[in-house]
Amino acid sequence: MNILKDIAINAEKGDSATIKELVKKALSLNIRGEEILQEGLIKGMNAIGIKFKKNEIFIPEVLIATRAMKAGMEIIKPYLTQDRVKPQEKVVMGTGKGDLHDIGKKIVCMILEREGYEIVDLGIDVPKEKFISAIKKENSNIIGMSALLTTTMIYMIEVIEEIERAKLKQNVKIIIGGGPITQSFADEIGADGYAPDAISAAELVKDMIRK
Repeated sequence: MNILKDIAINAEKGDSATIKELVKKALSLNIRGEEILQEGLIKGMNAIGIKFKKNEIFIPEVLIATRAMKAGMEIIKPYLTQDRVKPQEKVVMGTGKGDLHDIGKKIVCMILEREGYEIVDLGIDVPKEKFISAIKKENSNIIGMSALLTTTMIYMIEVIEEIERAKLKQNVKIIIGGGPITQSFADEIGADGYAPDAISAAELVKDMIRK
């Protein structure tokens, strides 16, 4: 539908006010929250991600688009979670120390919550000790880490090394993602999985839990 395309375009532009109006209108037209998320908001942010990787835009533009995305997400969130079933498994998610960006992580969390997984979102700027504590406390077999900055993606190495020192690596699957992350980087640092976008990340989590 054209309104979903308009949502994607304005998410890419970072127009928060228009995003709010369009999302409310889409809901009034009985368009499902999940469809608004995937075909509107996520498509817009995926376009931003591609431009960022190509160095066509920079952090300020990403942050503006992120604010618009969050504005839309706040409106549709109740429509994504109202039919939740009993949680199937806990998944620990966090953005590593030094990084204050979490829009991609939040999208992954929302998708997994919608499908019945219990999410333990540690938030942003998470130190390795907090990751370790959460894994032990929540008894989770899946941990997801995100990074948007090249300067903070290196911190993922420290987190994985700390997990290994705590002798938890054999029981935990580690998934990473974010703007500067690649499959080769994931392989290099010993992560168990990499996803280029939120939809792929959610599918990867589900696949790993099923195994």
